[in-house]
Amino acid sequence: MIIDIPSTSASDVAKRMVELREKHGAVALGRVLTLVLVVDEDDAEDAIASANHASHEHPCRIIAVIRGTSRGSTRMDAQIRVGGDAGASEVVALRTFGPLTAHPVSVVVPLLLPDNPVVVWWPTEAPAVPADDPVGQLAQRRITDAAACKRPIAALHDRVSGYQPGDTDLAWTRLTLWRALLAAALDQPPYESVRSARVVGGADNASADLLAGWLALTLDCPVTRTKATGVDGLLSVRLDRESGPIAIERPDEELAVLTAPGRADRRVALPRRTAGECLAEELRRLDPDDIYGEVLVQGLSRQEETGKTTRTKAKAGR
Repeated sequence: MIIDIPSTSASDVAKRMVELREKHGAVALGRVLTLVLVVDEDDAEDAIASANHASHEHPCRIIAVIRGTSRGSTRMDAQIRVGGDAGASEVVALRTFGPLTAHPVSVVVPLLLPDNPVVVWWPTEAPAVPADDPVGQLAQRRITDAAACKRPIAALHDRVSGYQPGDTDLAWTRLTLWRALLAAALDQPPYESVRSARVVGGADNASADLLAGWLALTLDCPVTRTKATGVDGLLSVRLDRESGPIAIERPDEELAVLTAPGRADRRVALPRRTAGECLAEELRRLDPDDIYGEVLVQGLSRQEETGKTTRTKAKAGR
């Protein structure tokens, strides 16, 4: 069910949702959190679809603040989506225009679920300091996505000075499978120290920078971050040890090859993760991700970049 409410206010939208619940039972009360999206019109539907995907694991109220043109008079058009059009959630899409585009918090507060945690997600460009943003101040968790920014690496490094506990980035979440594979490989004999490591990925791949930072911080060894041309994702990781290297190479977006001394090469599933999958993972926890914070603040500065790029025709995903 989709209900359009043109030229309205947040308080009127809240009243309409109460009427829907009382009349039709359409809006369920069993929500575990409020998920707020702040996004431009061009990216709104993709972001709402990702949030709907995550809602199947975490039933929530999704409030999508969609920024329209800042010119003209103040106006807000609302749309309520429930049932099959909203996954396992209820979606309130608020399209703001005029001066109202600069004050999203004023339309969000009346629609927050009482006594429920709040998570804010900026699917594309985000504030320089998410925790200081008026909408970000409402939230226990603040999720950004450096990979979706125009300059991903610059956006990632901009997060360093403004980091506050509760911040996270989907460029980090995309590394969960890579980190699990590497940790499992190192947990097998021989239990040797890693002398050096190398991460190869696209020049603008923020996940590759974070992985290099994580390895440098965790293994306390030199880590080289090599920027590859012809790819936009993470290509390979190599850990050098006395008995020989452990390596993961992913030539495509689905499968990778894990090699280690004394063991047969193993093909492992390592698919490119969608924004919805990453968002669902982040919503499983509402406490600060301390490891991400340490990698962002301390690990990024410990990696070394090669001046020479690697040319390849392969296309790998993040």
